Amino acid sequence: MTTIVAAPGFMLLDERLQPVAFNSAALQILAFPTKPDRIQQPTLFLKDRISSRLCKSGHNGDSGFVKEYRSGGRKYLCRAFRFECSGSSEALWNTAVLLERHCSFISALGDTLAQFNLTARELETVTLLVEGLTSKEIATRMNISPNTVKAFLRLVMVKMDVSTRSGIVGKIVGPRG
Repeated sequence: MTTIVAAPGFMLLDERLQPVAFNSAALQILAFPTKPDRIQQPTLFLKDRISSRLCKSGHNGDSGFVKEYRSGGRKYLCRAFRFECSGSSEALWNTAVLLERHCSFISALGDTLAQFNLTARELETVTLLVEGLTSKEIATRMNISPNTVKAFLRLVMVKMDVSTRSGIVGKIVGPRG
């Protein structure tokens, strides 16, 4: 059975763009198709992947990060955030990198769902549902209980005139006529 990475990948990098800390999702995304538990030295592995796949050189010598990263058949948005560590004589890290799964139709959700008059939290719930997350994963992302997620989904079903979760997804990604 294939594991689907639902959580975003997150890494903290030092001034040389070497990983200081990372979550298991980052390792799984960057290691695919290799299973993360087969990687003997994950920090060295990530250092190599960051420099070879995520970094790009600008025309004036500045290095930056790619905007998208492909891992197998999945596309991830790559966002890097630079920050300064105050209160220490030398920086321990200065870049945070976030890898979030990208669905091509997510950007069109706002327009499609506007007709259903969803609240911001209902829209957030539907967006995560369309990304393929379970109620428990949606609850974790939204910092609410799974029962609250189910309540939001029931309200959305009434507003969209469907009776199932797949009915919600079908109204969004199905044929438009």
